[in-house]
Amino acid sequence: MLAYAVKRAFAGLSVLLGITVVIFLMLRFIPGDPATAVLLTMVEPGLASAQITQGDIQQMREQMGLNDPLPEQYVKWLGRVVSGNLGTSLRSRQPIVDELSVRLPATLALAGTSLLVMFVIALPSGILGGLYAGRPVDHATRFLSLIGESMPGFFLGVLLIYLFTIELGWLPALGWQRPESIILPALTLGTGIAAATSRLLRASLLDTLSQPYMLMAEAKGMPRRILLFRHALRPALIPVLTSASLVAGGLLGGAAVVETVFAWPGIGRYVIEAISGRDYPVVQGFTLIMAAMFVIINFTVDMLYRFLDPRVRVEEGNHG
Repeated sequence: MLAYAVKRAFAGLSVLLGITVVIFLMLRFIPGDPATAVLLTMVEPGLASAQITQGDIQQMREQMGLNDPLPEQYVKWLGRVVSGNLGTSLRSRQPIVDELSVRLPATLALAGTSLLVMFVIALPSGILGGLYAGRPVDHATRFLSLIGESMPGFFLGVLLIYLFTIELGWLPALGWQRPESIILPALTLGTGIAAATSRLLRASLLDTLSQPYMLMAEAKGMPRRILLFRHALRPALIPVLTSASLVAGGLLGGAAVVETVFAWPGIGRYVIEAISGRDYPVVQGFTLIMAAMFVIINFTVDMLYRFLDPRVRVEEGNHG
């Protein structure tokens, strides 16, 4: 177990190190001079060209360390990143770590609650679809999954606001003033991803139940329900777990539309504003944090595989 964990951790760190190279080069290889591009974000748009002098450009290049050799720039930047310094926002002049730390809890809370909603919806519907394949229950769950997967998140969010806020007055629609404020955005995100997860679980269950050893057990008289919950569900959850890990990472960085609809104070809106405002250090810091979270999530999933699928332990033993 320890050797497997160390191996996976080393692989994750290697990937993360490669990502830091790509992120570092993002700012260096944007069209034009990076120092000029940064200065353009600091002046009035209509007077940008007239206000920037060659002296300003040279001063900014020196401040950004662009006059040093590229490998030296990378080592210095990586050292600052490792120490927790992601730089300063060009718009607010505040440390990026401070701004992200204020918004990250809201995004984590929304992502976690959305995943909970996803599992609450997807697991029962996927299991019912696999248990009663071809029957009316299966057709109903597949039809609802198709609707949920096809409906845009912003449209579902507006519908939920109209129903639960305007018509019924049960839930707040905007911001995060109260604990119940998270319900509508989490339902919006969780319902959409639950549809795809339910279909994936159903297909995985049917594939597992069609394996020869499963058919043999059923032929010997084991009820299909017992066969499913005792023997088929755990291996069938492997692709669902893989999908959930990708979904979790996507929720952390890609919930900007839902955050905008519900005025949710998360990092999604913050980064969209940074991109539109050409705040490159913020985009770099956000990308690095998301990459680190993806690596951590994938490492966690790799560890969970060993408990869900005995074949992982067998392969580890054969290669060890």
